[in-house]
Amino acid sequence: EKGISVFQPASLRPQENQQLVSDLRADVMVVVAYGLILPKVVLDTPRLGCINVHGSLLPRYRGAAPMQWCVIDGEKKTGVTTMFMDAGLDTGDMLLKAEFPIGPDTTLEEVHDGLMELGAKVLIETLEALSAGTLRRIPQTGESNYAPMLTKETGHIHWAEPAKKIHDLVRGLDSWPGAYTFLGGKKYKIWRTRCTAEKTAEQPGTILRADKKEGLFVAAGDGVLEVTELQAPGKKRMAARDYLNGHAIALPAQFED
Repeated sequence: EKGISVFQPASLRPQENQQLVSDLRADVMVVVAYGLILPKVVLDTPRLGCINVHGSLLPRYRGAAPMQWCVIDGEKKTGVTTMFMDAGLDTGDMLLKAEFPIGPDTTLEEVHDGLMELGAKVLIETLEALSAGTLRRIPQTGESNYAPMLTKETGHIHWAEPAKKIHDLVRGLDSWPGAYTFLGGKKYKIWRTRCTAEKTAEQPGTILRADKKEGLFVAAGDGVLEVTELQAPGKKRMAARDYLNGHAIALPAQFED
């Protein structure tokens, strides 16, 4: 629509795709959520280097899924870091940073949208400083950790875990792949939960209450978790109370690991 050529090669390792980059004769390259390591020949192509907009406060949460793991791990803040790319995995010199708060019920979608807006702002500031010659490179030092790619198995709920840990898993996988559990051998996705102050001596996974008026409450490893939104097999995502209004769960029942 804007008359800008768009190329979408699956890899930049083939020489013909590297030539596409070289032919642009770019001053700088910007990488956002690319997910693959760029070959050194590509990194060396732009005159001023390659800048990555990374969705964490480096050196914490290097890797493919920093936003998700920040939420899953119960972090209270994350942010955006711009960095010069090198041959390592998110190990290049840092440039600018901006923080984003994560509340106890903040979901991945909210973090994603917040960092999308924040990242655009920080990128503009980074490029302006690069153009002005005032950009300062900061080597990464201190504690780091890795945020690996998600798989469907990442979302498997283990009810013996503390209620907050399950809650953080659910909100951290809000878009994909979604947290899930089993009931009667059938897979249920759990999309929203709420931590309660209630305690129980029942086995983890035990459904304590399943009432269309009161809601769906499940025993976790250290207390009780309310499931407020779920998706039953072959059904759409819906509020738990709405689901229970038409699909009663006969008790006693227990979610399976």
